[in-house]
Amino acid sequence: MRLSRQIGEALADGLTGKGAQVAARRLARLLAADAVALADCEKILATAGSLDPDAAAALLVETLDVLEPVTAPPLRAAPLVVSGDLAGCLLVSGDVSDADLAEAADLVARALDHADLVRARERIAEADLRTLRAQISPHFMHNALAAISAHTRTDPERARELLTDFSDYLRYSFAGTGDFATVADELHAVQTYLELQRARFDDRLDITVRIAPEVLPVPIPFLVVQPIVENAVRHGFETKPGTGHIAVRGFSEGPLCVIEVEDDGAGMDPDVAKAILTGSRAGSGRIGLANVDKRLRAVYGPEYGLWLDTAPGAGTKATVRIPRYARGVHA
Repeated sequence: MRLSRQIGEALADGLTGKGAQVAARRLARLLAADAVALADCEKILATAGSLDPDAAAALLVETLDVLEPVTAPPLRAAPLVVSGDLAGCLLVSGDVSDADLAEAADLVARALDHADLVRARERIAEADLRTLRAQISPHFMHNALAAISAHTRTDPERARELLTDFSDYLRYSFAGTGDFATVADELHAVQTYLELQRARFDDRLDITVRIAPEVLPVPIPFLVVQPIVENAVRHGFETKPGTGHIAVRGFSEGPLCVIEVEDDGAGMDPDVAKAILTGSRAGSGRIGLANVDKRLRAVYGPEYGLWLDTAPGAGTKATVRIPRYARGVHA
């Protein structure tokens, strides 16, 4: 079982990755074979042990031609089929049974399929992040600049501070430093955003931020919290007279990191909230919430993501639940 896991890890970058040679060595050990080779649909890419190159090349061509295991003593080979497509071939030399060869080929094919899925998730997450950056609200940017402009006359010192905040906010939002940030970084950007909104609403926006220290270093997908807070401001406060309150909380629940953003605005029908998260409610004006949920589930799996707890007249609480420690997730 341990060797099987190690073979899967070695094939994380596919047959052409730097771990293919390691995977070949571990397959040779697993099968107690004299030699093992991994090939794509054109040539042998990695070997462990000594193989006759001419005999191996001929067997590779035959196996890929007939698409079934082929034996040419002392060699035998099996095709690697990943998601219905031919991906390559596994060749072995030595006293290896047909059953063991088939099981090893299936192990390699499953590892390659998993690697393809991980890479596809990464591509989706990257595309969704680019989409979310493109949705950074022109509405907010216009109003923030208007608020800064207004303070240049009445309070020049605060105008300078707000301009610095605005610059920091844009620098963070469009940073190209990676796909993940820490909760501390995300919350710093959120606090900057909220200070700009306070200035816009003449300090009628009441803000509470409470974050447990143990979740501050937790890595989280970049630009997850800010779109949630922006929606809380726009839909929980912009249409509400008087003072509005937004609370941002972060804490741990065992192995989970939980982030909550709660407003006391108008709220909405729970069915509408569900439609927003699935992306099936067009024109809702809710910036990026379906995008955020999709990215979280792509990174951590379907059991994690974004939840909306709301009802008409009762405000909205958005909750993010992610693992505090997840393999491959680093800020």
